[in-house]
Amino acid sequence: MPTVILGREIIRRFGGDEAPIVLPPSADTVRGVIRALDERFPGITAVLSGPMAVSIDGQIYENCLLEPVADSSEVCFLPAIDGG
Repeated sequence: MPTVILGREIIRRFGGDEAPIVLPPSADTVRGVIRALDERFPGITAVLSGPMAVSIDGQIYENCLLEPVADSSEVCFLPAIDGG
């Protein structure tokens, strides 16, 4: 079952705790992970669809909705960092 780590600001906004979130095996792509999270935290899709990078097992992806997520994967949503 994939494990998801959300940033402190996101968790506070949706009333969760900071512990990793375990999702069902049906969340087998990043899109599936976001859907499963939205069932648990209604409205989170809008936040996670914004300027965000996603780390899957330590590798960072952008534009990754179809990236596969294994049962043992750790998925972390990272807010985009402005810089120049």
